[in-house]
Amino acid sequence: MACTTILVGKNASYDGSTIIARNEDSPRGEFTEKRMIVVKSEDQPTEYKAKISHLTVDLTPGKNGLPVPMQYTAVPDAVNRQGIWGEHGVNEANVAMSETETLTSNERVLGADPLVELKPAKGKPGEEGYEPEVPGGIGEEDFLTLVLPYVRTAREGVLRLGALLEQFGTYEMNGVAFSDLDEIWWLETVGGHHWIAKRVPDDCYVTMPNQLGIDEFDLEDALGERENHMCSADLREFIEENHLNLAVENVSDLNPRDMFGSHSDSDHVYNTPRAWYMQRFLNPYDEMWDSPSAPHTPFSDDIPWARQPERKITIEDVKYVLSSHYQGTKFDPYGNEGDENTRGSVRCIGVNRNNHLCAIQLRPYVPAATCAIQWLAYGSNVFNTLVPVFANVNDIPQYYRDTTGTVDSNNFYWANRLIGALADAQFADNNAHIERYQQKTGSLGVKMIISTDKKIARLAENDKDFADSLETVENSCVREILQQANARLADEIHAETNDVLGKVLYVTSMGMKNDFHMSDN
Repeated sequence: MACTTILVGKNASYDGSTIIARNEDSPRGEFTEKRMIVVKSEDQPTEYKAKISHLTVDLTPGKNGLPVPMQYTAVPDAVNRQGIWGEHGVNEANVAMSETETLTSNERVLGADPLVELKPAKGKPGEEGYEPEVPGGIGEEDFLTLVLPYVRTAREGVLRLGALLEQFGTYEMNGVAFSDLDEIWWLETVGGHHWIAKRVPDDCYVTMPNQLGIDEFDLEDALGERENHMCSADLREFIEENHLNLAVENVSDLNPRDMFGSHSDSDHVYNTPRAWYMQRFLNPYDEMWDSPSAPHTPFSDDIPWARQPERKITIEDVKYVLSSHYQGTKFDPYGNEGDENTRGSVRCIGVNRNNHLCAIQLRPYVPAATCAIQWLAYGSNVFNTLVPVFANVNDIPQYYRDTTGTVDSNNFYWANRLIGALADAQFADNNAHIERYQQKTGSLGVKMIISTDKKIARLAENDKDFADSLETVENSCVREILQQANARLADEIHAETNDVLGKVLYVTSMGMKNDFHMSDN
């Protein structure tokens, strides 16, 4: 599953929030319908069975020390063809999770620790030579459901997923983000059962474009204090026994990207340009990005995993980089620079196959009950809009929640898919409508957050019991206020989305090839 991730540490963000954000993209030729939901504690399965790997996992509270699951948000597939695929969410402890960024690896790693794939049964029971089915491991379909309801910090999220990977293995290489108010952690799977994780520096952002990304790793810390690094228990032996460390001089300096990652020609078309463009936008003056002698180009394998931005990063910045089609470069498929050999020659971040974008913002300056905002966009990011949803609620507005497998412009997913397809066909003529739509809806979202924060603050000033209750996310009164705010914004977003849909439909209709200018009156 192709995706792009950006992680923003609390001292790198505009307001001190931790922000984890990712596009979920479908494989080529597929467009996966998405919806946003709240999963109640009582709706969490006690026995989970994966559709892809056929693995069954016991989630009975009390067994193996497993706690009662917390309520959490998720953005699952609207049509359950291949399982849940929950993708993003926030739980009642204000812990967020984004899974997963599909990663690439190499033959040495996958040969030493093969992926754990489903082995179908051979023959039928009772027949000679019958071999029963052997389930595979866990993967993107499963991670959110198996982890998020049970962890109370980002670190706990890493440790729970790491334990599950060691126990069951995985059938794919993945990167997973966890955040709470204080920390962001990034976990990468390394073969079928091994994993590494690194804490994102508070003053940095991280870019991830479908490649194994961590480029520095302190194994002593990971196997000791675990201050900024964690890993599977036998990682040292795994590296040594399989000759994975490629360091030439100081062998104690570990570069996981060199050891565990890929270095293929296709990376330079599909992956590295995305990291290059995101860092080019967020650090425009640090390097001469477009110079023939630039230290990093779209085809560089050593683009840093983490970097300090030149200015604080906003939610609008996150949306911009995750919607990028390489504006201002010769690679922009909609641009005038370059030529037919360069435009569209490398994979954009904002592509037609974007299913949804999610940015989870955990705000430290408001009460626990209101700190989690899950920003949501559906469809191709070049043409859609990003809207905030307060996450600690009991339900999600119907406009975002009730996506079906049938095209219907009365839900947010399908409306945005239609807008993207229409606007793309006449990009230059439609672009102004899209930009106005994105700014108008973005402003409405910010206005909703500010007004809701102020309303809750006023109530807290006049009611001590109410103020005290804000430190728990289970406050029913607060949840009702947040739900009403979400619902009002959803109605406004619905109206603005219908309006821009009508505008791009008109523009693109006027550009149809069977247009004829003689009046038919």
